[in-house]
Amino acid sequence: MAIELTNEEKTSIVNSHLKNLVYNKYNLTISVIEENAKTSPNADTLSSLNSQISEIDDQMAALQAELASLTA
Repeated sequence: MAIELTNEEKTSIVNSHLKNLVYNKYNLTISVIEENAKTSPNADTLSSLNSQISEIDDQMAALQAELASLTA
């Protein structure tokens, strides 16, 4: 007997992941602010932080698509 998750349970899990991504993105945004506040911001660090933010945006878009499929 296989146990299946309801769409509501799946939606809750996806929303939890989305919230974690929002936290992570904000944390990275604060790191960008901190790096830019330095006398000599490190371009490599800023590039890495911005790349991570871009990856989070992609992940959030994928999860939004998953949410749409669950509520369709």
